[in-house]
Amino acid sequence: MKQNKIDKVFFGIVIALVVIGLIAFTSASLGILAKSETKFYSVIFSQYVFGFLGGLIALVIGLKIPYKLLRKHSLVLFILSIILTGLVLVPGIGQTHGGARRWVEIFGYSFQPVEFLKIGFIIYFAAWLSWAKGKVRDPIFSVLPLVVMLGVIAGVLLKQPDTKSIILITITAAVMLFVSGAPIKYILGIVGLSIIALVILVSFKPYLRERVNTFLNPGENSRTSSYQLQQSLIAVGSGGIMGRGLGQSIQKFNYLPEPQGDSIFAVYGEEMGFVGTAVLICLYLAFVLRGYRIAIRNAPDSFAKLLVIGIVTIITAQSFMNIASIIGVFPLTGVPLVFISQGGTALLLSLGMVGIVLNISRFQVKAIVER
Repeated sequence: MKQNKIDKVFFGIVIALVVIGLIAFTSASLGILAKSETKFYSVIFSQYVFGFLGGLIALVIGLKIPYKLLRKHSLVLFILSIILTGLVLVPGIGQTHGGARRWVEIFGYSFQPVEFLKIGFIIYFAAWLSWAKGKVRDPIFSVLPLVVMLGVIAGVLLKQPDTKSIILITITAAVMLFVSGAPIKYILGIVGLSIIALVILVSFKPYLRERVNTFLNPGENSRTSSYQLQQSLIAVGSGGIMGRGLGQSIQKFNYLPEPQGDSIFAVYGEEMGFVGTAVLICLYLAFVLRGYRIAIRNAPDSFAKLLVIGIVTIITAQSFMNIASIIGVFPLTGVPLVFISQGGTALLLSLGMVGIVLNISRFQVKAIVER
């Protein structure tokens, strides 16, 4: 089977997103510098060394490793990702931040294992669906296995708690199931069950009820539960058409919580304005469209196709979920903006996933026809 060079357009889109991300992150982190020089250099080191440089290595690994090897070891990778994510619940290993226990610290380095779970699930579910093939029209081979997988994942993530990652994985799974050829009624069933489960969770989890109430009534409790949303809207709104200018954000100093993290799009919007945010959104749209094109035109088999679809979907869905929550059209989730927000683990693994997509992009369209 012949191979071409990597998809340069897709690679260029990713490079643009990463460069914008590093610039935006550095600017947003000045809000930390104003409070603590030590913490500033710590987050800069983590993002640039562990995230960016480590991510480049992960990208090369993803580009070089035979994608069929991922299929061969998909179950092992999924199980290991579940175990790794479960380590956050182990005393002395799991670390708490902001009321959530989502970090693991080993040898003085902390990371979020849920990022490994996302890719572990995508690899295994792609392998499962490609194995089932025509059987996906039978719910025993499509819906039932997915419900079991999501049940296991939810059992681990709800204890942290990390509802947003469950939502992202479910969205990605639904898209992969649709692409595999499963009847639309199955996808609608999964979506319906997920909504019912989410409503039940909101009913029993006070922090989720608070976020939904903030979304429905953004003007209430502007100094408490609605504070982040209010400050985010002020930041984006004050950016105007062209923005205040790079590094000139006011909201990142003592106003926006986590300006280099969950709120980074608000800082970016304040500094770069409508034009800058439009460019960023267009890049994410180009990312998903070009990624899907690779899945359709370059993937040599169903596993590769579903793998690319899953990777591109989860990255894009997470990014738009962050943007939507910052501008108030979706409840605040705390999900980071991919390639932009603070998070060495997220950046490293996102670039690793990009490497897998670029690997598959090298296969010629002719290979699909011949198959």
